[in-house]
Amino acid sequence: MKPRRHAAAQTWFCVTGAVMASALWISCQRPPSDRVQGYVEGEFVYVASPFAGALESLAVRRGTQVRAGEALFALERVSEKAARDEAERRLSQALANLEDARKGKRPTEIESMKAQLKQAQAALRLSNREMVRQEGLASVPGAAVELEVDRARSARDQDRQRVAQLQADLDTALLGSRTDQVIAAEAEVRAREAALARAEWELGQKRQQAPKSGLVFDTLYREGEWVPAGRPVVVLLPPENIKVRAFVQEKRLGTIHPGDDAQVAVDGVTRPFSGKVSYISPRAEYTPPVIYSQESRDKLVFMVELVFDPSAAAELNPGQPVDVLFGSAR
Repeated sequence: MKPRRHAAAQTWFCVTGAVMASALWISCQRPPSDRVQGYVEGEFVYVASPFAGALESLAVRRGTQVRAGEALFALERVSEKAARDEAERRLSQALANLEDARKGKRPTEIESMKAQLKQAQAALRLSNREMVRQEGLASVPGAAVELEVDRARSARDQDRQRVAQLQADLDTALLGSRTDQVIAAEAEVRAREAALARAEWELGQKRQQAPKSGLVFDTLYREGEWVPAGRPVVVLLPPENIKVRAFVQEKRLGTIHPGDDAQVAVDGVTRPFSGKVSYISPRAEYTPPVIYSQESRDKLVFMVELVFDPSAAAELNPGQPVDVLFGSAR
């Protein structure tokens, strides 16, 4: 009986030791209790054109890095080029009309009016001399009659009015168009300039550049495909848009504040990433059905977001699981 009891005792100690060893190994594999779990999240920038068109060229590939201002893609833009050219020609026409409105009549027309004025002035001088002669003859008995004097006076007055008329016409011709006509021509020029600016903008929107430096996370169309208006063609991931989301229990939420330091551990990377708390969600991820009892509060978790320097964030990948150690918990 003793050997059997001794064997049973040995078996029990072996099983107990194995269970304790397994528990110790499992506990070593779990993350420390002061760490919380999270994952890497990326806020993508979707680059699109507000106009539709066939994809003419795609200048980037998925997985490459681009800098701000570098070309991403171009859509065909035949219609936009034609609209821009039309706007340029209409602006040239409006500018020509404005210059014409500011000027007087053409030089040849001015010269013709000056010649007519000289003729009228010569006729006036002749009529003046004839008037003086007829008035002198009127004092001589039988030399002239009153009718001839009146006729000479009428001719002189007509020539005088003709000279005044031609002088006024010449002055008006030298002034150019009226003020309101010039203002209308200037407004037409401004309208054509705005139309040209719009046409230039629409033409430029068919070629898109990178708004920020970052990773080309994905390309959604291939060259030759038709791209509807407003549909993204390239998906960018700037490093400053990479963050970590962690979920903290309610009892630890009071120790965490925006701006606090935190360490993020990633599998396969020996050194942790240093970040800062940028946002704490005001809502719990799990809400009990009735009230916040003492037992249910232990189940509440709140989302906390962390941001990093762009150089450090570039080494993180969206969807990657991480462990977060907050500065207040160290």
